[in-house]
Amino acid sequence: MAGAFLRRRGWVPRLLPYTGYGTPRGVRVLARVLLVPPSRTRGPLSPVRHPDRRPLRSYLTLPAPGEPVRVAVGGAAADVATDRAGYVDVEVPLPGDAPLAPGRHDATLTALRPGSAAPVVAPVVVVGDDATVGVVSDIDDTAMVTAVPRPFVAAWNTFVTRASARRPVPGMAELYRRLAAEHPDAPFVYLSNGAWNTAGTLARFLDRHGFPDGPLLLTDWGPTQTGWFRSGPQHKGDSLDRLMIAFPRVRWLLIGDAGQLDEDVYVRASARWPGRVVAIAIRRVERARLRPARGRPDPGAPLVRGADGWELGERLADVADLRQRRSGTNPDS
Repeated sequence: MAGAFLRRRGWVPRLLPYTGYGTPRGVRVLARVLLVPPSRTRGPLSPVRHPDRRPLRSYLTLPAPGEPVRVAVGGAAADVATDRAGYVDVEVPLPGDAPLAPGRHDATLTALRPGSAAPVVAPVVVVGDDATVGVVSDIDDTAMVTAVPRPFVAAWNTFVTRASARRPVPGMAELYRRLAAEHPDAPFVYLSNGAWNTAGTLARFLDRHGFPDGPLLLTDWGPTQTGWFRSGPQHKGDSLDRLMIAFPRVRWLLIGDAGQLDEDVYVRASARWPGRVVAIAIRRVERARLRPARGRPDPGAPLVRGADGWELGERLADVADLRQRRSGTNPDS
């Protein structure tokens, strides 16, 4: 109802791109379509316009469901429609005679409804076939101090604290940069239960504090068809399954914290995908109750714990498979 009324008042669809990922043969492109007033059809969308505003304002958006969008990348194109929350999430296969080289590429997204805002470019990270190690990292209380086990503090940090005041977990950026230097082909993926509304804020935080670049895999905010909020563990589990399928040669280092259910999610993933998890690293969080993981982990996926990035780095230095890949030897040969 609100969308129809605002369209009559001249509001138009506008695309907000996110970073996708893929292989030389196909990529996953991510974006969202929002309704904006005519004055907002050009220039950066918030929160880029006001990078240090309070996070709560990032949630004040109006999605445009059912919008037709054309996605073009490499030599391929696909026409899709946004889902009920305005999201574009499409896998685009690439021509066999024109694969994409590893690295960053651009996908062009065009809203097809007459009068829509101009096309936008969404970055896509293409992972080469030679990559054998990748890193999946949570964000809240893993990369960024949020205090999830303390609900009121976490809510204040999430909705009120300005982006410039957020603090990184000590030693984590240094650990990730070391891993990136030791494994230059390794993709980094940031998997969080945070809302897509905060993607811009989170991306700037990671960049400002020197974390390696990589796609964000976030979740929608608000009611779903099955409940008031999406299941965080299911979101993370499904996303891990999708990464395992997309990159069959990559073994993943899974990094999270004890403030949520990361250990349980990661242990279950290692059991579903034996041989595909090189290690699990869990940061201990103050006031977090240690919950034993359900299920039996893959014996080949050692689990280490530490208070910060420095301690986790020391524990991971003893993981044999990471050492072998760093030295260039192949343990499967």
